[in-house]
Amino acid sequence: MRQCQLPAPLQPGDLLRVIAPSGTLRELTALQTGVEVWRSRGYRVEFTPGFDDRWGYLAGTDENRRQQLLTALKDPACRGILCARGGYGGARLLENWIWYFRDPAHPPWLIGFSDITSLLFSLSQEGISGVHGPLLTTLAAEPDWSRQRLFDWVEGRPLAPLQGTGWGGGWADGLLLPVNLTVATNLLGTPIVPDLTGVILAIEDVGEAPYRIDRMLTQWRLSGAFQQIRGIAIGRFSQCAPPPDIPSFTVEEVLRDRLHDLGLPIVSDLPFGHDGPNAILPVGIPARLNGEDGVLSFEC
Repeated sequence: MRQCQLPAPLQPGDLLRVIAPSGTLRELTALQTGVEVWRSRGYRVEFTPGFDDRWGYLAGTDENRRQQLLTALKDPACRGILCARGGYGGARLLENWIWYFRDPAHPPWLIGFSDITSLLFSLSQEGISGVHGPLLTTLAAEPDWSRQRLFDWVEGRPLAPLQGTGWGGGWADGLLLPVNLTVATNLLGTPIVPDLTGVILAIEDVGEAPYRIDRMLTQWRLSGAFQQIRGIAIGRFSQCAPPPDIPSFTVEEVLRDRLHDLGLPIVSDLPFGHDGPNAILPVGIPARLNGEDGVLSFEC
């Protein structure tokens, strides 16, 4: 993976566009509340035509959702693209997709997580950093420090380190690649996945039973993908407890079983992911992971 270019810092008054590139919108109140968080900061926020379409479980047809993204990219005034929600569907947009930048020297910010992993992956291959961070439908639920962290980063201020629990393994420097584990696993072996050589992989997930997490991590092991990376940062795996009446490992037991013998620096319990504080993580920027003191720090 190559180090990614940061878009120019945002300033209050800049125009941000809302798109729905994945699942159909259901949380309209939460969406509007998230928009107001940005507007209260002084930003202009516009809904891109088609954002509220519906096609089965998707927010419109693939062509509609591609057109939303293109409309935002082609708007000379648009400085940032805010993803409304995750769900499923982002990867469908990337068949035969070519990124368009009206001004390649000044690309817009792309902000989202979960299913937006696919778009962040693809954008990083253009050498441009996106933000793995709150969606519009989750932003209002973020604590004040997490919202401020998002604004700090996109407005050009440095990021504070994140504290977790060190599993040992020493420390490593690398380019940060934050992902939703399910989405990233489903993209393994496709051209969408960036080169994993030298990355610090940051993983999170929601609603996956421990055996499915086991299956995904085993796929990473068998594919050789873990052999390329330098460290693993573990966020929140929420709603992943096994049913009480079925024999199972816990999520933490699965993570330790599938990751601890890799000989990599590993830090768990970092405050990012679903159903809780979702500290933003930039894509493709230099970071350091210390498996001894449990700190993920950023060098930009």
